[in-house]
Amino acid sequence: MDPFKQQRVEDFYEIGEELGSGQFAIVKQCREKSTGLQFAAKFIKKRQSIASSRGVRREEIEREVYILQQIQHPNIVTLHDVYENRTDVVLILELVSGGELFDFLAQKESLSEEEATQFIKQILEGVNYLHARKIAHFDLKPENIMLLDKNVPLPRIKLIDFGLAHKIEAGVEFKNIFGTPEFVAPEIVNYEPLGLEADMWSIGVITYILLSGASPFLGETKQDTLGNISAINYEFDEEFFCHTSELAKKFISQLLEKDKKKRLTIQDALNHPWIKSNEHKEENKAQEPKKRERRQLKTKRLREYTIKSHSSMPPNNTYVNFERFAQVVEDIDQMESSFVSLAVAHDSLQEDIDAMVSIYNEKEAWYKEESEGVRHDLSQIRYEFRKVEALKRSLQDDMQAFSCGLSAISSRYQERQNHFDALRLELSNELKWVQEVMGSFPMDGGGGGYPNCNFSTVFNNDVNEALKELLNRSCGGELLSGINLDFTETGQQR
Repeated sequence: MDPFKQQRVEDFYEIGEELGSGQFAIVKQCREKSTGLQFAAKFIKKRQSIASSRGVRREEIEREVYILQQIQHPNIVTLHDVYENRTDVVLILELVSGGELFDFLAQKESLSEEEATQFIKQILEGVNYLHARKIAHFDLKPENIMLLDKNVPLPRIKLIDFGLAHKIEAGVEFKNIFGTPEFVAPEIVNYEPLGLEADMWSIGVITYILLSGASPFLGETKQDTLGNISAINYEFDEEFFCHTSELAKKFISQLLEKDKKKRLTIQDALNHPWIKSNEHKEENKAQEPKKRERRQLKTKRLREYTIKSHSSMPPNNTYVNFERFAQVVEDIDQMESSFVSLAVAHDSLQEDIDAMVSIYNEKEAWYKEESEGVRHDLSQIRYEFRKVEALKRSLQDDMQAFSCGLSAISSRYQERQNHFDALRLELSNELKWVQEVMGSFPMDGGGGGYPNCNFSTVFNNDVNEALKELLNRSCGGELLSGINLDFTETGQQR
């Protein structure tokens, strides 16, 4: 499928007045700037998010476009171009300006079966084109059966709105509950597999209304209508069908068949005697006044039906409201994006905070461990410091005591030294005296009363003994050897 043109449709088309609107679409008349040709621009609101229920999902829009691109038939609206912007997909369609078929017929004074079959046949031919390509419309109803131009003798039918259309694939089961309750087939109501047969049921309902001005299954409520469809609860009221042919009623009955296998196919419908018998007939204009009056009543009922049908439909301002809320939705989307970005930033910040907290906890544990170690080391250092301080004080005390002892020893030493010097001086004087005494004695005399020795030897020995005793008392005998030596040497010299 060709991609949608990502350009502003207003650059190529002049957008005009509104032609109609649906739940999520609005149709406006437009003129192509390059050619001056008139078209219809269908603005379809895109669903902005998966969670939203507003707007049409993109895949549904793509399916509608894909189907329209495949079909080209006189009784089916033609797709000219597709544009896309931020909020809408714009389908440029063939302009169908003749209005709805039922509105056109309701304005006529009379309607014959021959005229009815001419329009029914055009519907059948358009549906035949679709069914030949395995495409089911699934939303055939009077609002989707339009006239290309109502100001011609035999207006051309145009089938529009392929929003619910599906391509039926062999072997693929398709179920859904959609469509307008008044025109849906029993298999839709009962949520059974769907196929091309659902369109044929809708044609039966349309034909019933076209010929009678009454709806076969319409109830007081939606549930009543669906219940009537499921039960096939309808009849040909004599009041509405008193002048309708049996062939026409048979045609309707064969379309409003609950069993899909027994329901008329599109080819069966085209070849039905009621359609065939009226193909070349022309309405007899020389009818009796009474018959014209009766046929006028038929169109009167149809007019009443169309008026009632339009009045029972509340004005659909969904698209307009959607336009009003588009900016709000955009703002909300931007806020959501901002919230998402904020959430991502929050998550990232939270991760950073968690990482920082983790690092802090690790560092705190490490610092605690280190602190405990440092505290233990400090305690050990304090203990060692106290020991050193105690040792220092002890050493100081020892040094002070040693200093005191040393002072005492020095004092005693000095005292001893002085005493020694005094003794040495005294001794020296005594020695001098002795020497003088000794010098006064004669050297050749005998030893007096001592045999074999002279006087000096005996005298020296006595002096030495006396000195030793003297020194022992005064100095503890520390200098005796030296003094003795001195005396000995002195004696020898002598």
